Amino acid sequence: MAIHTSEHSDTIMFLSNERDSYLGKPHKRLQLVFRAIYFVAFLNKKRIDRNTLVLSQLVRDRSYIINIESINDHEKQLFHGINKEALAKLVREKDFNGLVQFGGVLQVVVILGSDQKEGIRMHENGVEQRKVTFGSNIYDKPQAKSFLSFVVEGFNDTTIIILLVCAVLSLGFGIKQHGPKEGWYDGGSIIVAVILVLAVSSISNFKQSRQFLKLSEESKDIKVEVMREGRRQEVSIFDIVVGDVVCLKIGDQIPADGLFLDGHSLQVDESSMTGESDHVQINETQNPFLVCGTKVMDGYGHMLVTSVGANNAWGQMMCTITDDKNEQTPLQNRLNKLTKYIGNVGLLVAFLVLVTLMIRYFTGHTENESGQKEFVGSKTKADDIMNSLIRIIAAAVTIIVVAIPEGLPLAVTLTLAYSMRRMMLDHAMVRKLSACETMGSATTICTDKTGTLTLNQMQVTEFFLGTEMIMTTSQLAPDVVQLLQEAACLNTTGDVYTTPSGPPEICGGPTEKAILSWALTSLLVNFNELKQKYQILHVEVFNSQKKRSGVLVTKNSTGKVHTHWKGAAEMILAMCSTYYVKSGKIAPIDHEERKELDLKIEYMASKSLRCIAFAYKESNAKNQALEETELTLLGLVGLKDPCRPGVKGAVESCRAAGVSIKMITGDNVFTAKSIAFECGILQPGEDLNIAVIEGPAFRNYSQEERMEIVEKIRVMARSSPFDKLLMVECLKQKGHVVAVTGDGTNDAPALKAADIGLSMGIQGTEVAKESSDIVILDDNFTTVVTVLKWGRCVYNNIQKFIQFQLTVNVAALVINFVAAASSGEVPLTAVQLLWVNLIMDTLGALALATERPSSDLMDKKPIGRTKPLITGVMWRNLLAQALYQVTVLLILQFKGSAIFHVNKKVKDTLIFNTFVLCQVFNEFNARNLEKKNIFHGILKNRLFVGIVGVTIVLQVIMVEFLRRFADTERLNWTQWAACIGISSLSWPIGWIIKCIPVSNK
Repeated sequence: MAIHTSEHSDTIMFLSNERDSYLGKPHKRLQLVFRAIYFVAFLNKKRIDRNTLVLSQLVRDRSYIINIESINDHEKQLFHGINKEALAKLVREKDFNGLVQFGGVLQVVVILGSDQKEGIRMHENGVEQRKVTFGSNIYDKPQAKSFLSFVVEGFNDTTIIILLVCAVLSLGFGIKQHGPKEGWYDGGSIIVAVILVLAVSSISNFKQSRQFLKLSEESKDIKVEVMREGRRQEVSIFDIVVGDVVCLKIGDQIPADGLFLDGHSLQVDESSMTGESDHVQINETQNPFLVCGTKVMDGYGHMLVTSVGANNAWGQMMCTITDDKNEQTPLQNRLNKLTKYIGNVGLLVAFLVLVTLMIRYFTGHTENESGQKEFVGSKTKADDIMNSLIRIIAAAVTIIVVAIPEGLPLAVTLTLAYSMRRMMLDHAMVRKLSACETMGSATTICTDKTGTLTLNQMQVTEFFLGTEMIMTTSQLAPDVVQLLQEAACLNTTGDVYTTPSGPPEICGGPTEKAILSWALTSLLVNFNELKQKYQILHVEVFNSQKKRSGVLVTKNSTGKVHTHWKGAAEMILAMCSTYYVKSGKIAPIDHEERKELDLKIEYMASKSLRCIAFAYKESNAKNQALEETELTLLGLVGLKDPCRPGVKGAVESCRAAGVSIKMITGDNVFTAKSIAFECGILQPGEDLNIAVIEGPAFRNYSQEERMEIVEKIRVMARSSPFDKLLMVECLKQKGHVVAVTGDGTNDAPALKAADIGLSMGIQGTEVAKESSDIVILDDNFTTVVTVLKWGRCVYNNIQKFIQFQLTVNVAALVINFVAAASSGEVPLTAVQLLWVNLIMDTLGALALATERPSSDLMDKKPIGRTKPLITGVMWRNLLAQALYQVTVLLILQFKGSAIFHVNKKVKDTLIFNTFVLCQVFNEFNARNLEKKNIFHGILKNRLFVGIVGVTIVLQVIMVEFLRRFADTERLNWTQWAACIGISSLSWPIGWIIKCIPVSNK
């Protein structure tokens, strides 16, 4: 039953009075009783009956307080009676009328035991207890794919199914013909080999999916600023609890459902939830509801968290979505096409082998081990014919299995997984797989300045009042100091927290922190005391278009209204007509004075200082808009942000690698040029009229003019996000592969438009991170160069494996086809070919995929968009090695018995052993596609050495101990030496081949 309004208000007053009269500090737990009454009464809209009033009367009895406290001694009783579902529904459905009936946002703050200004108090109702009561800010995700599902996927491969069918038939006929003791060898060997292949691929894919899930979790673990114990703290989004007061600014993703407490000009993008692209205005009078998953596009403020995790709409939606990170990258798509093409060639060869072997069999040209014809017309038993046909079909199918380079996708996956893990250690988190390989093709990097090329540790180093440099503020008139204190402390999104011991804690962005620090030390302001004296009427939030922020304030004691502006010096100066001198007098800004002030701004900019100006105007008390003309200049401050150590070297290595670096900044052209020279982006003697441009000038060029000069530009100053996007689009149209760094919400379009978007992990907004492909965790340009090196390493490792894999494929196909056509048999059996496929695809991929980046990678030119995947150098290497292997194996096939004086079984074992060892030695050749020294840095890659050792050990086991399984014979020391000697010749052959020049065309 609904509560009548009068009854509702009376009860609120009654309960409030009861709370104020009877709750002393020793009886804090009694607040829980009142919270329970409030929530049960109002949120569930139940009438307060006589029982509730009786309870209120009982509270008056001190003896009953003891009973209540004894009941509530257990932490389980905290927040008892609060209906979290009803509270979550209130925000989820944006029920404003229900919120008003309930008592408004401030009443919810009381119910949840929080404080609008100070947040939750840890000792009263700790974070863990809130998690127990209201849940954690995580949601149940759909179950990840199990290992069994990957095994089932492996069985869906057509060639695997055909092989298993052949194996089962061979097993049946073999047992029937030779008995259970020996008849299972052929069929059983194929089954074991197939199971091994399936097991290795399934384990690899399973581990890979788990790693991607882990990376996904790390990418979602963003940091959020909350108020706790009266201090602003940074916590993980997973640690947000109901009752937390969250600080919101432009670019933040709202971490949970909640209610707006206070702030200015707060607008959110709710398109992720509603599909509507228009920004929604948030305020306390009409729409205080903030929904998880939406993004702050303008303004700032504080919100009270009312529901977390699966209790809010975003969590419920995410519970139904599978986060599949096994995306196909562009390179994987190209490799899939290559695999399909080679598979078709293998299919053709297998068909020819099948036809050739069948013709030879049915025409009586195939002999058994005793030298007798296998098929003699009607005299041959049906079982023998079936066994022979199965053996022929199995041989043909196995050729298909070996021909298809299944190791290519595995090599890409392993390379990407290894690189992603190593890049995390190098302070780069990959959000999209394709970025790893694409970064290797980058030809241009468009980087911002602040925090990327510089340390983003701002400090005020110079201060001008008008045209005069001020060394100490004691020289200034008290009125001027008072106005500067207002300008620094009221027109800010930063905050200052005093501590009992130690210096005050300053929170906010780097620029805000620098100015507040200057105000505390030079202007000697008491931040919190000053803020209490003024009331903020209106706020204009800083954005990258206007490059300024403003505030309209009134002094409580006098009622005077002041407009304060702060921002880029040139823009603020253009709004001013007068300026203060240190005596406190106001002087007009005439033509000469303006010219002099412009020179001061240029002077600071030439010293790599960011120049910020303050301006003010006494306003009409009735006018709620901020004045933008006829302002009085209060002063100019120069903020120093030193270059990061190592940036110049990183820029030089990019130049050597053929990658163009362009700095795009919102600072004025003088500051931009100074930093660019310091970082090495601009070189002495360079034509600055072409290399340096301002954003508006670039914007106003025609499309043809922009396309003509875009490659020559090194620095773009005074740029807007639109200018940055325009440059990226022009560079892409010119055929460049473009990487862009950004940290702001307005950088999102450029980050998305770029081939690789790199957001900043420390200063970057959540919108920027979501729009990017890679997050630079330390905001350092040297890490961007490290990512470039890793990108090239990924591409290079994949090329190494392609060369290695195709050598195996070409050699296996040719040897089996020629042998089948000439002698009617294949020297490499189904099990042996499957073994080669297993160790070469899996172990070979693992060995070559884990090569670390080498310094010579940055000596090459960028790959770009058009360079083919298989280069002329790779064709030279693989054809030479394949030709050598085919020649040697065919000699062994036709003359091996005579050369070594051995029977056919030993000869076939020699062929198999030599073939595998050739791949082992060729694996060293594949480590470097061009350099002759294939052993350089080999001891640094212990995994490579270990895998080669494991491969050799497994091959010895196959030949010497698994003879019936692998259809081999034991070899003596001489034969082993011969196999190793023949195989090792691939090293000198590789060295000689690399002496042959290959045209870049």
